Amino acid sequence: MAFVPQIRIPAVYLRGGTSKGVFFRLQDLPARCQVPGEARDRLLRRVVGSPDPYGKQIDGMGGATSSTSKVVILSASTRPGHDVDYLFGQVSIDQAFIDWSGNCGNLSAAVGPFAIAQGLLPAGRVPQSGLCSVRIWQANIGKTIVAHVPVAGGQVQETGDFELDGVTFPAAEVQLEFLDPAAEGQDEGGGGAMFPTGRLVDELEVPGVGTLKATLINAGIPTIFVNASDIGCTGTELQEAINGDAQALVRFETLRAWGAVKMGLIRDVAEASTRQHTPKIAFVAPPADYVASSGKAVRAAEIDLLVRALSMGKLHHAMMGTAAVAIGTAAAIPGTLVNLAAGGGTRAAVRFGHPSGTLRVGAEARQADDGQWSVTKALMSRSARVLMEGWVRVPGDSF
Repeated sequence: MAFVPQIRIPAVYLRGGTSKGVFFRLQDLPARCQVPGEARDRLLRRVVGSPDPYGKQIDGMGGATSSTSKVVILSASTRPGHDVDYLFGQVSIDQAFIDWSGNCGNLSAAVGPFAIAQGLLPAGRVPQSGLCSVRIWQANIGKTIVAHVPVAGGQVQETGDFELDGVTFPAAEVQLEFLDPAAEGQDEGGGGAMFPTGRLVDELEVPGVGTLKATLINAGIPTIFVNASDIGCTGTELQEAINGDAQALVRFETLRAWGAVKMGLIRDVAEASTRQHTPKIAFVAPPADYVASSGKAVRAAEIDLLVRALSMGKLHHAMMGTAAVAIGTAAAIPGTLVNLAAGGGTRAAVRFGHPSGTLRVGAEARQADDGQWSVTKALMSRSARVLMEGWVRVPGDSF
């Protein structure tokens, strides 16, 4: 009996923020997989071990959570004013599906370091020491991200004393600027206006759930914000409180599906199952004391509001980076549910409480004479570190 040999593909396994993913240079993929399509998707699913009916991704690089079932493809950019093109795939754990509809804000922190280390920037662009500003074209949504990557001795500096709740060990700080995160012209990520309905707060009618107030926003990633109190939550919940409640998960997915229709991202709620990565669903509440998943006490006086968000059908262990951009943007605009939970008024930054601790995010918002809001940039800090590099191996008939 003939057996198909395994092939090996150069890859790097990186942590970016509170996520992990397998990173590839486009040029290193097999020729058939250097273009979008079923061959590429089959290969990448096999790399991470999906679809897995056991939900564990044992036979792949995935970690069986939405935060660790991710792939990234990078190439030197041909777009003027940019260094690298960045394509992100959210791989379903138990279904044969990769969602290319949005960005991963956490892994965005690892894109600059990878690009520098893999020679995707001209050598003259990398200083011997200091910060190297990498201009990234986020191809999923057609947006620009600027990553300020620390460099020492001409190499990416990965170690440092920057601490990020949700990540066990300190590392070097990577500052991120998400430029025009809510501007019109987004590609599959949910184009159109920042507020697709034209309102800061909508009445969202959801069969079987009721009518709830919701802020529907395109910023960083399309996101649906609701008040925690309207859905029987407090905003202090940790993962098990939501993920261990099957009825709550169904309710959140129903809210997400109807919100996606309201935002114009899908035509019918049935389409939501094929668009798992976007939009996100999140709930907000005013500050309150709680104990984070690490056992750390978070005091109401230390934060501006509470936020919990779901990713791929489960409550996130911390906060997605793109959702943090949405939080910062919405918080900067008086009258949104996020802004009101933070106490209202004008603000350039907020610190919010999430299941793993706290996070600060800022945004520069402006209101035009016609009353419409725009955001020039959102800012936050993350960290990144190479966990392993070399080759991934997959059976030669995987794609």
